[in-house]
Amino acid sequence: MTDTPSATGGLRALARASVRTAIADRALQLFDEQGYDETTVDDIAAAMGISGRTFFRYFATKEDVVIGDLIIGGAALRDRVAALIVEQAPWHALHGAMREGAEEIDANPVRWRRTMRVINSTASLRARNIEKHLTSSALLTPVMSGHVAPDPRLGDLPARVVVSSAFACLDSALTSWTTADGSVSLVDTLDIAFAARLDQTAAR
Repeated sequence: MTDTPSATGGLRALARASVRTAIADRALQLFDEQGYDETTVDDIAAAMGISGRTFFRYFATKEDVVIGDLIIGGAALRDRVAALIVEQAPWHALHGAMREGAEEIDANPVRWRRTMRVINSTASLRARNIEKHLTSSALLTPVMSGHVAPDPRLGDLPARVVVSSAFACLDSALTSWTTADGSVSLVDTLDIAFAARLDQTAAR
């Protein structure tokens, strides 16, 4: 049986994804053990038995190993929220969309705890993560603006606050989950964070 071009292309893509994941997993292990700044691309390549040139076929920068594939991407998150907000209140739509990402992280907790430890221990990665949150917030604010009453003087400020508060819950949940003993899932941790924000709002 001869492989069709589409089948061959699909297998090639799967093979590439598998190699990319293997490189990322080994790099994250080295970052976690040795430190992000102390680990070079050559160190990663040597550990994988590949050349530095091969590494750069899969990742544009060392930073992209950690940040590039973060599971809760801005456009995907925006689309999830837009689908949920049709039937749910804005806060619950944000919670539900981020919860879907948390479920994916819970499917591979060892890798994602390692990722978060590396991010939290490296100033440049923390800054890049914040930058990604800001980009995601900019994508989400227009979605929220259609469902959160604007301020007569400051327009979409209330929508921006709702989105920023959701990301604060996500970041707090990820930090607590990363440092916990593994007895609580990220989904449950995120639920607690979002509920705490609602409780504080109601208490006022």
